[in-house]
Amino acid sequence: MAKQEPYPSDLNDQEWKSIRRLLPVRGKLGRPPRYERRLVLNAILSITKSGCTRREMPHDFPHWRLCYYYFAKWHREGVCQRLNDALRDRVRLQAGKKSPDGCVP
Repeated sequence: MAKQEPYPSDLNDQEWKSIRRLLPVRGKLGRPPRYERRLVLNAILSITKSGCTRREMPHDFPHWRLCYYYFAKWHREGVCQRLNDALRDRVRLQAGKKSPDGCVP
């Protein structure tokens, strides 16, 4: 199968490397996941950027129900907030501003 062209909302390798540690890792028990977390996150970002409904997601992403399951789970577990906080802090530091904990670069 040929590799799909990335969507504008897809994470590049550098972005993925910087946030993958903030996503929960799967447990050792149970069936291995069918899709990589990066692909699921790219699907969630695609919906967010394009404004399409979950049911209108491109077909090369995992099924919309699976993506919604992970989004709801990560939101409930505070993963979305941790991602937002980490990215906000990084942008503030790059702009030479103080981070919320008062540190200056």
